[in-house]
Amino acid sequence: MRKFESNNKPSTNKPLNTVQDKEPETMDFLANDTKYLRAKERVAQVRKFYSSLLSYAVFISFLAGLNYYIDQWDHPWFLWAAFGWGIGLLFQAAKAFSLESLFLGRDWEARKIKQFMNEEDRTEKWD
Repeated sequence: MRKFESNNKPSTNKPLNTVQDKEPETMDFLANDTKYLRAKERVAQVRKFYSSLLSYAVFISFLAGLNYYIDQWDHPWFLWAAFGWGIGLLFQAAKAFSLESLFLGRDWEARKIKQFMNEEDRTEKWD
């Protein structure tokens, strides 16, 4: 039986993964990676919204045609489906395009977290 030996030895005596050597690179990478993941998630949400919008248009058109075929829109029941699904689409659009920031501000959540943390710090000082 033959033994296999590895000749892959480090050329220096310095440890390979030191925190001091990698910290700035790692922090930049993590910040960029986090931004990338958030952007990728947002693109997925926008794509899902457009897919839902297309499905909405096709299905509601089909229901409208069916409603017209059955009773020439004497009783436009397809509108109930259009309104119900439309409300869901509005909420999905608000999430996909960050429309909630129009009402609460872009950094509302971060401000509220900071406010609550400051309030907690003040109450802990007096306890």
